Amino acid sequence: MADKEQPQIYLITPPEVHLSTFPDILARVLDAREVACVRLALAGHDEDRIARAADACRAVTHARDVAIVIDTHLRLVTPHGLDGVHLDGARGIRDARKELGEDAIVGSFCGTSRHEGLNAGEAGADYVSFGPVTATALGDGSVADPDLFAWWSQMIELPVVAEGGLTPDLVGSLAPVTDFFGIGAEIWSADDPVLALADLMAAVS
Repeated sequence: MADKEQPQIYLITPPEVHLSTFPDILARVLDAREVACVRLALAGHDEDRIARAADACRAVTHARDVAIVIDTHLRLVTPHGLDGVHLDGARGIRDARKELGEDAIVGSFCGTSRHEGLNAGEAGADYVSFGPVTATALGDGSVADPDLFAWWSQMIELPVVAEGGLTPDLVGSLAPVTDFFGIGAEIWSADDPVLALADLMAAVS
């Protein structure tokens, strides 16, 4: 794997965004760094609010030729011109592919489970994500350890995302064995997300 390309950045939005300010912040980050994809990951089930955020963020990403997917809300993808959907686990991947077509991006979060990742791949996911990579207050305390990413990168061709609790040290150590870093809370809580992203990715810059 010595010739593996450096991992790309996969941005994850905060669970709450203010449409008066967040699109401009997102634009600054996208203008500062090359980003492969943005995931709209808003909390709650208010589809009208999420749809407005989807339109605002899509305008920013598509102006920069960056793909945007939405967490869970499959039925908002086509009406709002999004590029795909990010699902939790392998369930629903085949239905999403059938509804959205072959060109859409369909991704799957598989926690710390190699088995779930393999199931997602078999179901037709374009990528899987594992995490968190460090213990967080959320979840059950389980962690996707480096061995999981090392095994996946050696055995499986399907692209893999490392997300949840990334640190500069983890970015450096996981860089050889992951295709994307899913970066969200690590930068949005900072005074300057552009600088925070640069600091986080310094090991692979």
